[in-house]
Amino acid sequence: MTTTKLTGAEILMKSLLAEGVTTLFGYPGGAIMPVFDALYDYRDRLHHILVRHEQGAIHSAEGYARVSGKVGVCLVTSGPGATNTVTGIADAMLDSTPVVVIAGQVGAKMLGTDAFQECDIVNVTQPITKWAYQIRSAEDVAPAIKKAFYIAQSGRPGPVVLDFTKNAQNETAIYKDSKIGFLRSYEAVPPTSPQSITEAAELINAAKKPLVLIGQGVELGGAQEEVRQLIEKADLPAGCTLLGLSCLPSAHPLNVGMLGMHGSLASNVKTQECDLLIAIGMRFDDRITGNISTYACQAKKIHFDIDPAEINKNVSVDVAVLGNCKETVAQVSALVKPNQHKHWRESFNDHLEKENRIVIEPEVHPSDGPIKMGEVVNKVSTHAHEKAIIVTDVGQNQMMAARYSRFTLNRSIVTSGGMGTMGFGLPAAVGATFGAPERTVCLFVGDGGFQMTIEELGTIMENQCPVKIVLLNNNFLGNVRQWQELFFQRRYSFTHMLSPDYSKIAEAYHIPYRLVTERKGLDVAIQQMLDTNGPYLLEVAVMEEDNVLPMCCPGNDVDDMILDI
Repeated sequence: MTTTKLTGAEILMKSLLAEGVTTLFGYPGGAIMPVFDALYDYRDRLHHILVRHEQGAIHSAEGYARVSGKVGVCLVTSGPGATNTVTGIADAMLDSTPVVVIAGQVGAKMLGTDAFQECDIVNVTQPITKWAYQIRSAEDVAPAIKKAFYIAQSGRPGPVVLDFTKNAQNETAIYKDSKIGFLRSYEAVPPTSPQSITEAAELINAAKKPLVLIGQGVELGGAQEEVRQLIEKADLPAGCTLLGLSCLPSAHPLNVGMLGMHGSLASNVKTQECDLLIAIGMRFDDRITGNISTYACQAKKIHFDIDPAEINKNVSVDVAVLGNCKETVAQVSALVKPNQHKHWRESFNDHLEKENRIVIEPEVHPSDGPIKMGEVVNKVSTHAHEKAIIVTDVGQNQMMAARYSRFTLNRSIVTSGGMGTMGFGLPAAVGATFGAPERTVCLFVGDGGFQMTIEELGTIMENQCPVKIVLLNNNFLGNVRQWQELFFQRRYSFTHMLSPDYSKIAEAYHIPYRLVTERKGLDVAIQQMLDTNGPYLLEVAVMEEDNVLPMCCPGNDVDDMILDI
């Protein structure tokens, strides 16, 4: 411990270093300027990425956190700088992403006076954070940072907001590092009931038609190997949620595909036929369950989760196993007997074959006509040897990327699940390149979402972020158009979109670009993109009225799926 007094801004720098922070995403402004001035002397240890909009900062921090497993850090000014992060904070809350947003604020004496760029960001963000707190003195900086990082990454991860008054940035105090073992009134990991472990194992041992649902909690808890050992020991077919897709290799023989609205026909049909549903690190989102009143009513249910609030929130369960699934799944697995469910597993095959014949093959290997989205995704996945980090925006590009990418490595899908935030993809891909610099990052984005945060091409240009951008351009807000086709008699109300000349935009940002309009040039273009050092923009003109299928329509039973339109 040093006895030299430091400014609150300098204490922030030391506190961030003590938390192992190496990368920040931000945008300077008046109320955070002392912090940026202090950051100038720490440039060799704290790499600050200047984004082009504060929404880009928070989404970049999310992308960084999702692929690295570390806390993403976002540094912005007060007022609009802080409020521009709100969408990303809500996104991080719903998708359990550990981020810390440090926002400037007017001096403590000015609070409540409607001073220039004053906004009560603590009360704005309290409903969408794990913790929101205002730092009013230099002495409070180090403890607040310590607490913020502990809360953000412990238990069920999520966002924390620190509102940093300008006087606290400028005042001086002695920097004291400390450790946090627990916080009063905050239980990061609830205790696990030994009885729940025994009961879960007994249900698994007795099941004739079990089905496992793998969620992102498996990724967040680092429980991929424990889950794999469980399903292999007891011969349990397993489906994955959107955010859990890379927890289990796509080619694993027990992987029966994605769950939910645009998931695998087999996994959704068998959800309604299984006698035991084993949910691990997932929250029974409505996009997974369909009609909640008819969801898996025939099945006993086990729910592994770290968050007690998720137990019986949407779906009532027979056994709740609370705790970190890395530990609890291993404990249950130790009591589970080796088993075989050959006939049950084989009953999935007819549905897998049907979906492959009606949906997948026509999408991935069309004989003629316009290029299809799934076809592009499949080829990119193949050319990248199924090892790329797949980042998506939101919409048809998201669902096609999820359905037709194949995963062999963990932490390989970055997408906005709970919020469904258009504009998420480009900045999140930027963050992913810093979070996992040794890996290839491929972004699938539609023409709508791309234009929402297109300014982050400037961040890519300045930092030469090696994002491989695959722009699936169908000249529509494709997902909304699909719903208009299905439910609004093809009344395409304001979903057709006129796009700019992306070649000129790419040229302006000095990013290599190629346009593909014919199928014969697709493979060469994809390989060229992947072989290019640094960023690349590959625009593919895809079928305008292509649809994401199968689809469980809103309010329908999860096994009531449309295979063709």
